Amino acid sequence: MKRVTLIPGDGIGPEISDAVMLVLDKAGVEIDWDIQTAGADVAQKEGVVLPQRVIESVKLNKVALKAPVTTPIGKGFRSVNVALRKELDLYANLRPCKNIKGINTPFQNVDIVVVRENTEDLYAGIERKIDDDTAESIKIITRAASTRIAKYAFEYAVKHGRKKLHAVTKANICKLSDGLFLEAARNVADDYPEIEYKEILVDNLCMQLVQKPQQFDVLLLPNLYGDIVSDLTAGLIGGLGVAQGANIGDVCAVFEPVHGSAPDIKGQNKANPSALLICAINMLKYIGEDEKAQKIEKALYSVLEEGKVLTCDLGGNATTTEFTTEIIKRLD
Repeated sequence: MKRVTLIPGDGIGPEISDAVMLVLDKAGVEIDWDIQTAGADVAQKEGVVLPQRVIESVKLNKVALKAPVTTPIGKGFRSVNVALRKELDLYANLRPCKNIKGINTPFQNVDIVVVRENTEDLYAGIERKIDDDTAESIKIITRAASTRIAKYAFEYAVKHGRKKLHAVTKANICKLSDGLFLEAARNVADDYPEIEYKEILVDNLCMQLVQKPQQFDVLLLPNLYGDIVSDLTAGLIGGLGVAQGANIGDVCAVFEPVHGSAPDIKGQNKANPSALLICAINMLKYIGEDEKAQKIEKALYSVLEEGKVLTCDLGGNATTTEFTTEIIKRLD
């Protein structure tokens, strides 16, 4: 039996975690869940938002499924997500965005994979107050990290039969930092002649994504641009409620949805567990449980495609419980 760390998060996190664990159990998946709490509530009890026990659990188990954790805006503690990625060197943030039948969107035939560098850029959190009226943030881009994420993106493209990769920067303005990222991508691209390599400025990319997203395949981006663009691409396929994500390193992997903790609907049985369930499906594939993963995926997509039992964010009026029950009914 595989032991997996589960971080249930806060807000709607515990509700959707329970739903996902129930679906996996009913599908016959044998997992020994190592449940580890983190976040604001934990900080009140233990003095830190990300206790060392959580890090040690993921290091030991090598795989984790994480529900959303609230991050205060403009004050308070730093993101648990960012801390996990740095502590575990989860350098690749992978966010596939593909249309799902039954989810109505303005665009069809979207199939984009966002590969985001996960350890540096402005997300390194190096900032200071110069005086009461001035603050400064330092953008860190290194050749080593840029080369590593570029290799990951090209290897992913080859492994999954992708044909084209765009390196995304603002190198016309950030000539040294983004320029270095671009230089690293170009050098790596030379080793993968089978993948069509292109470059695009991030602002132009955003415009083209809302005009003709079907032209894009794999997108390679530094940390901050990747964060923004991955939410944009999620919007193309129906929103954060169906958007998946994974943070991958050489040793450990943490699978987590893109959406936030939605504290405004906490405890109301309204939350959509789809994104976390899709992350769990990908986690199962990662640990070699392909048959069970496909079984759950088929059931989930069947419910979404039929469109009769959907949560409110997808245009329906089903509760979290009703939606979860419907998925379980369809497990073959």
